[in-house]
Amino acid sequence: MSRILLITGPGGDAQGWGNMAVTQEIATAIKGSGKSAEIAFVSNMAGLIQALDTRKFDLAWSALYHVTENEANIGMGDHGDDWVADILDKRRIAYIGPDASTMKALIHKTATHNILGKAGVPVPYHYQIEQGQALPDMAFPAFVKPSFESRSVGISDNSVVSTPEELKAQVGFIHENYDQPALVEEYLPGREYTVLMLGNGAYQKFLPGMVTVDPKLLGKYPILGADLRGVGATEIQPAGELSEKAIDVTARAMKALNCLDHVRADMRLDSQGNVKIIEVNGIPGLKPVKSWSPQLYTLHHASEKGKMEDYRALIDQIVSSALARYGIA
Repeated sequence: MSRILLITGPGGDAQGWGNMAVTQEIATAIKGSGKSAEIAFVSNMAGLIQALDTRKFDLAWSALYHVTENEANIGMGDHGDDWVADILDKRRIAYIGPDASTMKALIHKTATHNILGKAGVPVPYHYQIEQGQALPDMAFPAFVKPSFESRSVGISDNSVVSTPEELKAQVGFIHENYDQPALVEEYLPGREYTVLMLGNGAYQKFLPGMVTVDPKLLGKYPILGADLRGVGATEIQPAGELSEKAIDVTARAMKALNCLDHVRADMRLDSQGNVKIIEVNGIPGLKPVKSWSPQLYTLHHASEKGKMEDYRALIDQIVSSALARYGIA
């Protein structure tokens, strides 16, 4: 029987698949597929090292990019060796998800954009603005967000700026409240799409969908703030005629970034109807029914037994693909 160690901590909801309740749901799903699962809740590096040294397991799966007691946001800070994937790589431990270098590129949105742009994958034009740095001479409207966050943290109607004065104010807001560079991007006013990548090599699959939300829940602009993510406010529907294009863009992005096992790409349409990737999520949310990965899986692989059976099948596919990648029976 394959043994899976689930690693989470105070930052699990901000960084990865969800809080402790979600982690317990994942463990239940793994056990329902004939494997064993154990949870290690770690608040510091000593706790992580102790868990790795004392638990018996074949494969690790972390909800954390890095170990932290911060429950609110991800950031980059001065995280040197406390990135979980770094520790797992150094110890040659098998784990689910991309390696450390890819994980760091994915949470650093400017790095993601630069890698994808170099590979010819469409992304919005962008500028990373450090504290004290002069603002660029750019076209408006533009979109301002934190450089190192996920789940729409730091995003609101104020993120859309139409004048140099608004740009300065929102960049200052990011610097002051998140202690990280601001990422200024082309504002993409079109519909939002998302594509889930599952598996590797010949067994890799891409599941596209269109993100919808009740217009009454939106503000001035059709953008998703953190309050609308992971709470059941959004619904994934078929991507329709955009499916093929969304899959092609995602497949090229995943190859350029060296993504593995379970990664999701989010994209929007620009004013001309062109697809552009806005984020690649290395630890997609896994709240049953509410998160986009489970919704995408049910959209494409609905079973007669209902959404929770679909959820178990999704978790099993993620785990089994990683076990196969490492040659673990």
